[in-house]
Amino acid sequence: DLASRVHQSLLAGLLSHIGMQDTDRKQREPGRRRGPAEFAGARGARFAIFPDSSLARKPPRWVMAAELVETSRLWARTAARIEPEWVEPLAEHLVRRSYSEPHWDARRGAVMAAEKVSLYGLPVVAARQVNYGRVDPAVSRDLFIQHALVEGDWQTHHRFFARNQRAREEAAELERKARRRGLVADDAAVFDFYDKRIPQTVVSARHFDSWWKQARHTEPGLLDLGPGDLVGPAAADVSPNDFPDTLDGAALSYEFSPGEPDDGVTADIQLHDMLDGGGEVLGWQVPGLRLELVTELIRGLPKDLRRAFVPVPDTARAVLAGLGEPHGDLLDALSAELGRISGERIPRSAWHVSRLPGYLRPSYRVLDGAEVLATGKDLDELRRQLRPRLDLALGKAAEGLIRTGMRSWDFGKIPRVFTSGQVRGYPALVDAGDSVDLRVFGSPAEADEAMRRGTRRLLLLTVPSGVRSIAGRLPMTEKMALSSHPYPGAAAMLDDCAACAADQVIADAGGPAWDADGFAYLVQSARDQLAPNTARVLESLAQILAEAHEVEVRLAGAARPAPALSPALTDMRAQLAGLVYPGFISAAGLARLPDLVRYLRAMVRRLDKLAGDQTRDAERMAVVHRVAAAYQSALAELPPAERTGPDAEAVRWLIEELRVSLFAQVLGTRGAVSEKRVMSAVDALAGR
Repeated sequence: DLASRVHQSLLAGLLSHIGMQDTDRKQREPGRRRGPAEFAGARGARFAIFPDSSLARKPPRWVMAAELVETSRLWARTAARIEPEWVEPLAEHLVRRSYSEPHWDARRGAVMAAEKVSLYGLPVVAARQVNYGRVDPAVSRDLFIQHALVEGDWQTHHRFFARNQRAREEAAELERKARRRGLVADDAAVFDFYDKRIPQTVVSARHFDSWWKQARHTEPGLLDLGPGDLVGPAAADVSPNDFPDTLDGAALSYEFSPGEPDDGVTADIQLHDMLDGGGEVLGWQVPGLRLELVTELIRGLPKDLRRAFVPVPDTARAVLAGLGEPHGDLLDALSAELGRISGERIPRSAWHVSRLPGYLRPSYRVLDGAEVLATGKDLDELRRQLRPRLDLALGKAAEGLIRTGMRSWDFGKIPRVFTSGQVRGYPALVDAGDSVDLRVFGSPAEADEAMRRGTRRLLLLTVPSGVRSIAGRLPMTEKMALSSHPYPGAAAMLDDCAACAADQVIADAGGPAWDADGFAYLVQSARDQLAPNTARVLESLAQILAEAHEVEVRLAGAARPAPALSPALTDMRAQLAGLVYPGFISAAGLARLPDLVRYLRAMVRRLDKLAGDQTRDAERMAVVHRVAAAYQSALAELPPAERTGPDAEAVRWLIEELRVSLFAQVLGTRGAVSEKRVMSAVDALAGR
């Protein structure tokens, strides 16, 4: 309006008579008596509006005065309201400008700073954001390179920028995987890369776009970060191939978060793959962490073993060189290689995997499609946890194959492997008591065990064993012996005898049948052999139970033994319980039953000599306990389905033969046996 224009015209000659109201005075001087509003004037002056002025009662934020008169204080007379923005264009030659807080503004694509404009000490502009490139081009250029190009805080469509961002992310990922710093060039090196190539005149995104529009035609790869530009001082020791994204079909992910459950390498395993015996993808760790894993495993050995492998890092490198490509179980391979190097025997129980740093123990994430079912570091535990889920998936996929309530082979060939989409299973017959079922299992070992029992049940349903008739014709002494058994009833004992006889028929015929012709051959063999086998089982059983009764009577007679005899008697009670128990007949098998008679007789002989030979008995018992402990340790490392397999059972019977050789050598053993031979068998069982 007209008044404003007049005031602006007058202001040009009154620049030294302007003032800004001191609104902070009350806070600065809380106890001061109220008076007229005070203004800060030019060059540190302080004044108030003269009381008869119309502005005195309601003073404005900024004023100018025609004159400043000093009486009792400095008064402004003939005052008028002004706006601070009028001052700057009128006093361009008088104002002072200062800048603070230069910073990169990604939205504007430029370096901005807060500008302060003052006249005679009065801030006419407090903090105006201005383009700092015009003020300090050198600093602006550095900030543009650092924030926009190095740190990536820039929204742009330049292709080199996207390529460089990907290259740096991949390089940083390698550092995270390797858990090491110094593999990748730092920000300072990347800054130097751009600083050497970008002209000094480029201080903002607009300047860069204008320059690059021309430069990219003559040198299109000028700003592309190459492998050599991203290499850090420690990169020579690490290769990206040492940290693969997949291993044996499982996707791998890496976390560098010490103390967290997922720290380290995680393998994504589909449910059907893991429970099919898969999932052992990281037993040897990824190549980049393998040396560290082996080093920590050797460091964790007991001191008496570890001293042979000092210095440990050098031994670990030598061991890995000797092992070559991953094969089999890592702990077994390490035991064998360390034994070859030092001549020391490294038992599996010496390895302490649970003490390893968390990141060296791989994690497993079990998926069903994209759904995460479970996570953990113990594969066996995950398998047990997810078994119902797999059984459900198998049952659903194999609905057309599964059958129940069969009492004869009125179906076709049983496939060894069943597949439906990505689900794989292993069909087998299952003993259902008075019939058999056809089901699908998650592993070959489970299917083989079920098939053995299922075939036996179907064979006994087709060819009766006549076990009760044969038992009825036994001599009275044998009938009396059979009355002392560990089974719930005589019927259960006789059924187990028939099962044992049928197992021998199946074994002699080459194993379970998988088709109708194979089962027909088993039936024909059973008609010839089942009854004779049953008679042999009953004959051996009568001898076993007679000897077991003798041992029980002798042990019961020592109910309150002398303290020195107590350990031996406890050992024999445990041995007897492991030989004669419900189900022991079919578990031992027809070929092994006569050996049980010998084992029990050896116990009687041990009891005969115990009272007068306590010291030697204790020494021999210690030998048995050593091999038994090693055997139990080896069993614990085996998958559950293999703990009752033929290899494990063979070692178990070898320990019984060792007992005979130690306590009743006169009875003879089935082949040569010693502590060393048994330990070798235990090592072989564990894969060492």
